Amino acid sequence: MPSLWSDLRRGPDGALPLLLVLLTVVTGLVDATSYLALGHVFVANMTGNVVFVGFAIAGASGFSVWISLIAVGAFLLGSLGGGRLGARLGANRAGLLRTALAAQLVLVVVAVVVAAALGDPVDRTGRYVLVALLACGMGLQNATVRRLAVPELTTTVLTMTLTGIGADSALAGGSGSKLGRRSLSVAAMFGGALVGALLVLRVDTVAPLAVAAGVLAVTAITAHHLAATQAAATR
Repeated sequence: MPSLWSDLRRGPDGALPLLLVLLTVVTGLVDATSYLALGHVFVANMTGNVVFVGFAIAGASGFSVWISLIAVGAFLLGSLGGGRLGARLGANRAGLLRTALAAQLVLVVVAVVVAAALGDPVDRTGRYVLVALLACGMGLQNATVRRLAVPELTTTVLTMTLTGIGADSALAGGSGSKLGRRSLSVAAMFGGALVGALLVLRVDTVAPLAVAAGVLAVTAITAHHLAATQAAATR
């Protein structure tokens, strides 16, 4: 394990990979919450929502066209905001992450307050509001991480990560599967989803969102210190 953490900190990305692992945990937490408590919808995995729209149109029970479209629309709005931040702050990677995480944290904290006020089960209007807040935050996160372009750590999508583990392996004739970093990304998503599901099923809707807010706060504070350190080093 020490060698894995050392590998994450090596290279031009510095400590950013460690922060992106924490954001991957956040993804698992919020997607578990949205799917299990807010109506079979994802707030981070937009591929799933596109598929769910197809299911709903076909008449499958438990799926809603509208809530999936709200998630996609809010995600696009968050991505737009993240893109604009990237255009302004892209040269300062830690500063970009700090600013984006601060905005995302506000959205998730508002979602926690709304969920606490509504109680369980969340009514339809409340589900729409929570999905919009969370999906907007995840769109912002996704756009920011895309701009940072840290290899093998997208924080929201594992399909290509899993493909790389197999396709780049020595068995496939590849140069190396980067198994350590990729496996850590998968484990972070799994862990976040597991904890999120347990909290939804055994506590309430607020609990996993509160944990996600806490993880985001830690990540944002760390990004702030990185940005401050980099700014001091350039003076």
